Parts: sequence; structure tokens; C-alpha cells
Amino acid sequence: QVQLVESGGGLVQAGGSLRLACAASRNIFGFRAMAWYRHVPGKQREVVASITDAAGTNYAESVKGRFTISRDKVKNTLDLQRNSLKAEDTAVYYCHAQTVVRQEFWGQGTQVTVSS
Repeated sequence: QVQLVESGGGLVQAGGSLRLACAASRNIFGFRAMAWYRHVPGKQREVVASITDAAGTNYAESVKGRFTISRDKVKNTLDLQRNSLKAEDTAVYYCHAQTVVRQEFWGQGTQVTVSS
């Protein structure tokens, strides 16, 4: 019954920045892990950033140094700050959460388009 809702997607120029947010219907700090995935038609879905209490943050090599994943205690959101955006970052971005008992939940996705 957990609901995840992404927001913040849109059109941005290459080199610009965009911040995504994922609002959850439960306390995000109660999840074992949360992550941002992205999907491009014709390609496999890939995880771009993740965060866990045990292991901290982890990033795909393609976004390391440009993206930052974080949890906002006040807003109860999972955020993804994305800087130095490239055309290759264009995709539908999905919020993902996993519970301690390994139930998985997905958001509906938000489109991000980077123009060059």
C-alpha cells in the first residue's frame, strides 16, 4: 500500500541542473533502501543512485560526481540533485523503495529531457 510519487522532471539545457523529489506515503527512513532508476526506450532500466542506512550512498559511474541522492526529513522525500546534465541523462526517472522484509515499491516515473 506504499505510494511513491516523483516530481521535478522537465526540460533542461545541457550543463544545467535539475532536482527531482520522491514523496512517500510512509516514513522514508523506515525503508531498508531507496534509489533512483532511469529508463530509456530500447535500453535496460538502470539504477543511477541509491541510499541505505547500512551502506550510505552509491552512484552509477556515469553520474558519479554530478548527481547527489539524499533524504529530506522535513518533507519526507527522496531527492536527487542533478548537476552538469548531459543529453545522455534524458530518461524517465523512477523512485524505488525496498522494505526491511524486501517488499519493493515503484513510483510512476517523471520525464527528464536534456537538450543540447
